[in-house]
Amino acid sequence: VQLQASGGGLVQAGGSLRLACAASRNTYLRGWFRRAPGKEREFVSRITSSGVADYAGSVRGRFTISRDNANNTVFLQMNSLKPEDTAIYYCAAATRSDGVYYAPDFYEYWGQGTQVTVSS
Repeated sequence: VQLQASGGGLVQAGGSLRLACAASRNTYLRGWFRRAPGKEREFVSRITSSGVADYAGSVRGRFTISRDNANNTVFLQMNSLKPEDTAIYYCAAATRSDGVYYAPDFYEYWGQGTQVTVSS
């Protein structure tokens, strides 16, 4: 499975961005992770093929994940952005349904990452 992330950019605090991740084919689980400078990669959100979504506590209420199964694409709508959201955002895909979905090792496929920078 090949993943292509897009939509990153520079935005002021309080602004919005929408990330997209196009896949060569659909998988059961699609997710977003991010890596801030000097920090480990961390879970942001995930969505199952039936639309069940989950979020990290730091983004819940501000970010919304969705998926278009017909076009093998997952979106991450990011609102009320904060400087601490600055990171490289990676999309990921998993074919299995059991396991620790917020762990990077759960995902078999990764996109190349897209930079999100939030200025204060």
